[in-house]
Amino acid sequence: MVTTWEPTAAGVLRLPSGRLVRGRGLRHPLPVGPEPGFALYLLGKEPPAVSWEARWVRWPDFRLPSDRTAAGEALREAWERAAGERVEVACGGGVGRTGTALACLAVLDGVPGHEAVGYVREHYAPRAVETPWQRRFVARFTP
Repeated sequence: MVTTWEPTAAGVLRLPSGRLVRGRGLRHPLPVGPEPGFALYLLGKEPPAVSWEARWVRWPDFRLPSDRTAAGEALREAWERAAGERVEVACGGGVGRTGTALACLAVLDGVPGHEAVGYVREHYAPRAVETPWQRRFVARFTP
């Protein structure tokens, strides 16, 4: 059974394939509604435990992932699972690292790397992907 997000729910990004992924900031309260089935947390330190399945990628604020290979694997898992599950991607504020990860998911979904930041800024948050090195990371991300 497919259990994905409501397309109009707060923070939900629709990828070109129709996959829905929720981005959010962990410093904000959990949105009202269903919980994620899987979450990818992008933080400099291990996140608190949650009642759903989650994966942590060490990713300091305003930086890039500490292990880019592991980050790529986690992003691919999130993209694959978004086909039939409620997938959440989150960092502290829900903008820089989350936006960068969502842009990488857009690349996995077929958006060219040089267009992915614009796609996420248009469909998720205008300030998504905060730093020049995050933009380069997305442009160079390979599906």
